[in-house]
Amino acid sequence: MIKYAYNTLVYAGESIEESIKRLAKYEYDGVEFVGEPDDMDFNEIKKLLTKYNIEASSICAIYTPERDLVSSKADIRENAKNYIKKCLDMAAEIGASVMSLTPTACMKTTPEDSLEQEWEWAVEGLREVGKYAEEKGVKIAVEPWNRYENYLINRLDQSIELVDEVNIPSVGCMCDIFHMCIEETDIPAAIRKAGDRLYHIHIADNNRAAPGYGHLDFNPIIDAILSIGYDGYLSMELLPAAADPFLVLEGADCEEFYDQYTKDSIDFLKRTIESRKGLQEV
Repeated sequence: MIKYAYNTLVYAGESIEESIKRLAKYEYDGVEFVGEPDDMDFNEIKKLLTKYNIEASSICAIYTPERDLVSSKADIRENAKNYIKKCLDMAAEIGASVMSLTPTACMKTTPEDSLEQEWEWAVEGLREVGKYAEEKGVKIAVEPWNRYENYLINRLDQSIELVDEVNIPSVGCMCDIFHMCIEETDIPAAIRKAGDRLYHIHIADNNRAAPGYGHLDFNPIIDAILSIGYDGYLSMELLPAAADPFLVLEGADCEEFYDQYTKDSIDFLKRTIESRKGLQEV
């Protein structure tokens, strides 16, 4: 059964309890936490999840220049693997089932070495952390980012290729509908190709606002998700239309990203999914 989550990355500047309380209020199934394990109190998170009767869905890992699995510097590659293992420890501790992974740093748009060499480092690193994920009972989902944020994995077929080469059950694919709007020629076809390798989905409209607030037709996308029997989380990752959306979230008038988008996102998706299920059953 499909479940719903919201990435707390969107709720910049507020307490974890405020975020969890809001998601419980709007009947989300899970909470996606930012992957900064050194800054998190796991015991407090578990108490809050119990208090508000909601699950930890996933870990949204943050890939910086110091956390780059395909860096030309061996110490940075090692640091990236150690960071991923910490995120997997966090996931296991709070009960999250999956964490996101992109081999390169966010906003790194050109390689440091040959693409062939960087691909080898990606496979090598993923195999190591994938085995660790198996031990922890957590899945890793390889997420493509658009060409303006990343150069190595931009489309779902590239994620599939990497996942197939790594060939560890704990390592699968992830898609983000916003990124797919930029890179994919056929979003539903890409989802169908991923099939049971698709472990996690980020949802946003074409403008990275709440689904239903842009011009994207979600009907064929939902049809594809239903057709592959996807039973993971649809997690909202919504951000303002700005060069630095995090700065905007922290200090500007973005109230719609809190209660309004939180409520409207889940209402829109539940309504759409029910209507598409009904059509499939006719």
